[in-house]
Amino acid sequence: VCTLGPATDDRESIRALIDAGMDVARMNFSHGSHEDHARRIGIVREEAAKVGRVVPILQDLQGPKIRLGEMKDGGVLIHKGQNLVLTSEPVEVGTAERVHVSYDALADEVVEGGRILIDDGNIELCVTGVRGGEVETQVVIGGILKTKKGVNLPQIRASRPSMTSKDIEDLAFGLDQDVEFVALSFVRSARDVDNLAQRIRAADKNVGIIAKVEKPEAVDNFDAVLASADGIMVARGDLGVEIPIQQVPIVQKRLISGCLEASKPVITATQMLESMMENPRPTRAEATDVANAVLDGTDAVMLSGETAAGKFPARAVEVMDEIVRMAEENRRRLGGRQSDAFHTGNASRTTRAISSLAVSLADQVEATAICCLTHSGSTAREIASHRPDVPILAFTDSQKTVGRMGLTWGAEPIKIPFQEHTDDGIRTIHREMIASGICSPGDAVVVTAGLPLVAVGKTNMVHVTTIGEDWV
Repeated sequence: VCTLGPATDDRESIRALIDAGMDVARMNFSHGSHEDHARRIGIVREEAAKVGRVVPILQDLQGPKIRLGEMKDGGVLIHKGQNLVLTSEPVEVGTAERVHVSYDALADEVVEGGRILIDDGNIELCVTGVRGGEVETQVVIGGILKTKKGVNLPQIRASRPSMTSKDIEDLAFGLDQDVEFVALSFVRSARDVDNLAQRIRAADKNVGIIAKVEKPEAVDNFDAVLASADGIMVARGDLGVEIPIQQVPIVQKRLISGCLEASKPVITATQMLESMMENPRPTRAEATDVANAVLDGTDAVMLSGETAAGKFPARAVEVMDEIVRMAEENRRRLGGRQSDAFHTGNASRTTRAISSLAVSLADQVEATAICCLTHSGSTAREIASHRPDVPILAFTDSQKTVGRMGLTWGAEPIKIPFQEHTDDGIRTIHREMIASGICSPGDAVVVTAGLPLVAVGKTNMVHVTTIGEDWV
């Protein structure tokens, strides 16, 4: 997943990301205008079509992020031990003595002795008192207060709604653009996800909801959040500020495991190749971080500033692609995800059994691929959660499903006409596999489908077929 921004704002640079391996394009609505995003979305779709691909769009809503106001000269230096006043009242320009914070209830919710973190925790303040609606603090860790930097209030359950008026306007724009996914920031409960889902349904759209886990409440309520969402983003930036940093790796593993059991995609995000903002090579620790996320079972890894504002955006994608491929090649040998995991997802008991059997059959008959005749893509996602050693090909008549497959591990969508009968669907698979060069005559493939084929969500058949025999 690659974030677009100033460093990837033109056709040439976006095409370079696609050629390097970008599977999903993220639009960060914390920055940029609707005009900027519309232009980038258009370029992504046009350039992807030129190479016969679909690159889905992930709209990432800003959410109720608390930020500093405008600072004098763009940033002012504060020192350990000095006093600093935070206020929600308008401030023309922030100084080293007084700054604006975009949260009206700040003075009501902080407590004396509480911590306030700024700029991903690089600056720390201690609350010394509240007076007249203003928060008085003492600097614990100094640094440069920069315009619009984020503010975190650890251990404080902020009362702001999950979607701001800006988010609602941005969502309407994204739905008009037919984005495939919407990421909801600062999720605290399943209710936040359900509220977004209601807005999407009211607009008569079918969009996948990715819940960003970056608040302690979301970690505590994870099972319910996961049940309501279509996927999860492990947003380690704010999460690493809101909870003790040493807990982040453990929480990451727990979230990924939960998504695998539920057969829902999970994105691991934030600072994965951060040093490539400035350097053409990542650190060894970053390479290991990416590989370990893959070995844990993540469906996707994400680049943020590396591709949005870094000096080497396309190279960052190439490097991440190389690391991911190496980790995948060695996954099973190193004890990565196996195909016999217990699943608790939304699929029916029959579909779960068929999916597990398809993976087992593919191993036993040395199949070239597993092919799903699917409308919604749910069977392909169920199969993907078993992490088979062969590609998953999702044959679907739904263009929306083609886009939604972009976040599913190991799945390649193939658009086909509506198939009324299962035999017709299998014949289509044979023709497409030979025409595309994916398989050769004589190769074995495993096919899953529903009988009757027109029944949505009713996968109940698994079939081993030999390409080219009696079906073409």
